[in-house]
Amino acid sequence: MLKVKSIDAYYGKTHVLWDVSFNVKSGELLAIVGPNGAGKTSIMRTLTGLLRPKKGTILYENERIDHLPPYEIVKKGMALVPEGRRLFPKLTVLENLEVGNYLQNIRNFRQDLLQQVFELFPVLSERRNQQAQTLSGGESQMLAIGRALMSKPKLLLLDEPSLGLAPNLVTFLFKIVKRLNEYGMTIIIVEQHISQVLEVVDRAYLLENGSIILEATGKEMLNNEHVKKAYLGI
Repeated sequence: MLKVKSIDAYYGKTHVLWDVSFNVKSGELLAIVGPNGAGKTSIMRTLTGLLRPKKGTILYENERIDHLPPYEIVKKGMALVPEGRRLFPKLTVLENLEVGNYLQNIRNFRQDLLQQVFELFPVLSERRNQQAQTLSGGESQMLAIGRALMSKPKLLLLDEPSLGLAPNLVTFLFKIVKRLNEYGMTIIIVEQHISQVLEVVDRAYLLENGSIILEATGKEMLNNEHVKKAYLGI
């Protein structure tokens, strides 16, 4: 579904991604893991057109997308749940969800998509008329994921979804991610909480200092000596 080939990316003159290559198969649940500052969010921004690579190519369903603006990439079926959620605080839960359903070709599915989101996250149905700024951290993350699902994505990108959440909410969140994948959705999840995410994903890439240094299945990476020493404290 997605082929990233030898991309370099910069913020101004600061080089943040170095010759990054990876691929995602249709229906796969893939993780990109690594420490803070490794470049994980930069990868997500590059995939969605928010950061333009200086070198390399990105193919999505065999079509090159690295020159497209973000709204064109969303039209093709890719949706990002950004780090920090980025909700509209003074809009209600329902209005935030409706913002995610702005594409002309999916507006006819609005009610069905809303029902699916409320089935996944019943608390959002209860809070549908509350302003987003009144939600807890966990509820805000559910809303950010729900908003992305309202665009009916084929490829869902999750950037640090567990950030700032209590452990029980992190466990719940990863169960939801696994369920979405079992429904057939292709998912890339970026995480610094490595142990839990590697338990649920099919494959993972380890990113350090803007470069991918390891590719393995989730279980293989959990058993990798470098990962155990550097990230799991084993």
